[in-house]
Amino acid sequence: MLKTAGAIAIIVFIALPAAIVLAGQLGFLNGKRPADLGARNGRLKAPVEKKWNVVSSQAAQHPHTAYHVIKPLRFTGDGEAAMTRLTAQVGGMDGATVIDSQPGYLYAEFQTTLLKFVDDVEFLLDEPAGVIHMRSASRLGSKDFGVNRKRLEAIRERFTQIG
Repeated sequence: MLKTAGAIAIIVFIALPAAIVLAGQLGFLNGKRPADLGARNGRLKAPVEKKWNVVSSQAAQHPHTAYHVIKPLRFTGDGEAAMTRLTAQVGGMDGATVIDSQPGYLYAEFQTTLLKFVDDVEFLLDEPAGVIHMRSASRLGSKDFGVNRKRLEAIRERFTQIG
């Protein structure tokens, strides 16, 4: 009985976590880059109502829950200058890779260090409103445990401090 418990403990506490880390390091937990990102009619991709792994400043324009809603970034002055500042900020963050940067739009991927999970993060300039809409979504799973909101709020805080 003690041998069986010891074997189960080895599997649960050593082998299984090691297998998960190995899977992440080999890229099996990256997920696939969505083909439907980008701005469409002035909107970013809608959150999936029954998943709690995305936040968006445009969530109110789609079926959503309160979990999905986050305020956009506010700026004063030139919108393109604000986007340039934001692009430099995002590009300098740990785990970030800027994938697409064009006038009024920014798309970056954020990858975790250990398990290599990837989140897709987008920003869309709405210059007349004086805001930059933002969206952050996990590729895998149905919950993000607040990671996407925390990331965007950290970006907001730094963007506001620098601006």
